[in-house]
Amino acid sequence: MYENYYGLDSKPFQLTPDPSFFFASKWHKRAMSYLQYGLSQAEGFIVITGDIGTGKTTIANSLLNNIEDDIVAAQIVTPKLSPDELVKMVASKFEIDTLNKTKADILKDLEDYLFKLHEIGKRALLLVDEAQNLPLETIEELRMLSNFQQQGKPLLQSFLLGQEELQPILRAPNMEQFRQRIVASCHLAPLTLEECKEYIEYRLKHAGLKNDSLFSEGAFEKIFKFTNGVPRRINTLMDRVLLYGFLEERQSLDEKDIATVTSEVADEMFRPEEGSDLTNKTPASAEGDNNGVLSDVTADGRVKDVQYYKTMLNELTDALDNAISHKIKLTRYIDNLLKKKYKTYVRLKSDD
Repeated sequence: MYENYYGLDSKPFQLTPDPSFFFASKWHKRAMSYLQYGLSQAEGFIVITGDIGTGKTTIANSLLNNIEDDIVAAQIVTPKLSPDELVKMVASKFEIDTLNKTKADILKDLEDYLFKLHEIGKRALLLVDEAQNLPLETIEELRMLSNFQQQGKPLLQSFLLGQEELQPILRAPNMEQFRQRIVASCHLAPLTLEECKEYIEYRLKHAGLKNDSLFSEGAFEKIFKFTNGVPRRINTLMDRVLLYGFLEERQSLDEKDIATVTSEVADEMFRPEEGSDLTNKTPASAEGDNNGVLSDVTADGRVKDVQYYKTMLNELTDALDNAISHKIKLTRYIDNLLKKKYKTYVRLKSDD
């Protein structure tokens, strides 16, 4: 809709991860280097963690988009799979029939498949997204799958992508054998203010924007403050900012315009009010307490287990999913109305 108004060839801030729009910040470059290093080693596990929306899936898609021909890759997004369910899913991703077969049969077929790949000079790569959802015994099953070897080299290599909760899972005492097979790990941090500006400019330029002064410096600062430098939040906000600019016929946008949009979308993005307990919450220690369990501190000084916040986030996620579903329907309806309005506007202009 706003693409024509701003002379864009495509939508620059869609939520679906698109490898063609991959922006390499300092930490994204490091994560990509680790993934590429892992590929070159052809063994061990690479672990990439990061908060929601920091770009883990985009990195994975970018890697898959540029993968060598001698690697057969599969990607799974994991719910809470049991070890047996994981084996079935991995096999099916490599197009191995699992219908009415026992786990032993599936493992035998998977091993045969991996050996055949090796015979023709190829190898298998498995990317496990949202790996923090996997129980310990299922992660251990992944380690067991890496035991398929030929001449001392594993036939299946796995990369794990997950939220920060994956870190304490891998630190558990009974995960020592798995940890010994991790060749590299990296945690994705949100973008800095400068990177936030570069990220926005990169995506707009990649989408065909010719106007180099669309946003003021103050506008970038407002965007960064509202989104905390999280790419997915930036995408959500920027999509609305450009829509606002189109509807208000803005050829440039400043901090006042951004403030107008952020005040409209704050409730939709479930942003806590300034001064609330959530905004003043003391960050949890990345290392956890003496028992290896991450903890957090409330405003009155009491310590709560991270599970408390995970439960709250799950409930918010369910509510957000429902809200997004309704918003999508409403947005499609508004899009159709605005398209008709724009066509009428163009026709009237041409008549003049």
